[in-house]
Amino acid sequence: MISRLAIVLLTCFLSSGCTTRPTTYSEPYRLQYHFSPERNWMNDPNGLVYHDGEYHLFYQYNPFGDRWGHMSWGHAISPDLVHWEHLPVALEEDDGVMIFSGSAVVDAANTAGFAGPGETPLVAIYTGHTDTLQNQNLAYSVDRGRTWTKYAGNPVLDLGMKDFRDPKVIWHEESGQWIMVVSLSTERKVHFYGSPDLKSWTFLSEFGPAGETEGIWECPDIFLLPVEGSGESRWVLIVNIGSKAAAGGSGGQYFVGSFDGRTFLNDNPPEQTLWVDHGADFYAGVTWSDMPASDGRRILLGWLNNWQYAQDIPTSPWRSSQSLPRTLGLRASPEGIRLVQQPVRELQTLREAHQSVSSLDFDDATDLNIRDNQLEILVDVVLNGAPRVELAVLAGETERTIVGYDAVEGEVYIDRSASGVGDFHEAFLARHAAPLAAPDGRVRLHVFVDWSSVEVFADDGLAVLSDRVFPRASSQGVRFTSEGGTATIESLDVWRLRSIWNSPAP
Repeated sequence: MISRLAIVLLTCFLSSGCTTRPTTYSEPYRLQYHFSPERNWMNDPNGLVYHDGEYHLFYQYNPFGDRWGHMSWGHAISPDLVHWEHLPVALEEDDGVMIFSGSAVVDAANTAGFAGPGETPLVAIYTGHTDTLQNQNLAYSVDRGRTWTKYAGNPVLDLGMKDFRDPKVIWHEESGQWIMVVSLSTERKVHFYGSPDLKSWTFLSEFGPAGETEGIWECPDIFLLPVEGSGESRWVLIVNIGSKAAAGGSGGQYFVGSFDGRTFLNDNPPEQTLWVDHGADFYAGVTWSDMPASDGRRILLGWLNNWQYAQDIPTSPWRSSQSLPRTLGLRASPEGIRLVQQPVRELQTLREAHQSVSSLDFDDATDLNIRDNQLEILVDVVLNGAPRVELAVLAGETERTIVGYDAVEGEVYIDRSASGVGDFHEAFLARHAAPLAAPDGRVRLHVFVDWSSVEVFADDGLAVLSDRVFPRASSQGVRFTSEGGTATIESLDVWRLRSIWNSPAP
């Protein structure tokens, strides 16, 4: 049987309206070391799972155009979280049912019974969507994720609701069962369910409303993390929200607490909101399942876009990218236990053309004449009483994106108000900030600049901001400015990062 996808693509090819120009990964604004599809629309990362030496990235994908619609699961694999190989669409829209977001697991014990002798199944748990109904479904693969079969008994969880989506499934060892956390989006709640076999699910508990409750709740995730230097661990519940996030529009919040295999208990007051990322462009962040025990990392990936303007950003023939993968941890701070994020270590394999200096007046670093639009910048600053320091990247005659620290306000920020093209949405050209104390008068900024993105990890990942920007290709300058005093660069390291699309995996 010929799939609907094949029929539509054949029709497109035969019609004059089909774009057939090759994808070069050198188109204007194309990110060089972030994942993006060759063409067409992409949004949420889905089904992040590690299996047999491969990181799988599925994602919300429209095979037929560069705006939202016909949601299916696109698919890519990587040996190292850096270099990606595109694979065919994994799960297609079928009979009017779109394939919305979800997760994937390695069912090593074959609890669902999908595998034959010698086979290890991957199982995807996803939301089936129509205009009036959302429910939870399964698909499985026994050939390392290359082909997928939808379970004949779908749906496996159906409450008859319109807004019931985005299941994240984990194996909970202590209670000996699969746990699903799934969002009741318009009720600002998540439900927890338990199952012995991924097919039959029993309601366990609910959490919410809490934190930010104006935007709809989507794409939850739950996982256990150690608290740095304490010998203790806490559970983290991520809940992404469609609007009213820290920088406006969509974003992600998280809760820190305990989970016993049935109920999540929040350590903080229900009205407190903790943000995963304070920039405008980090949404639907979820983590990889089934990382090898010898690795021990929890790795997060988010959609590098914002629903306020996602369908209108000036890119072609594709639209949207994913963030840098980030290793997660928990750190005790004076305000409480907080999530910390660091770019995955594998990104260091892209480093080249290294510049390094130390003991330099902050403003004098401009004389280094750093110029590129594929950069990693790591700078340790001693403020010396200066109330503000700013690092301008992707700078031209009239354009610049500013990464700064304001000691008076106690915040790190990205200011993209003069970053380039932004007339596609009234809220785009703006400044976004994250609270960050510097009690000893020192600030560490770790900045990643790609052709049309800036991601900032401050104070070893305690404050994180991610923003898209759309400058001219010629805007590649880097400038250093301190205001109201002479700050000192204790150390500065700058690397040019190779493109992942024209350099081989190690």
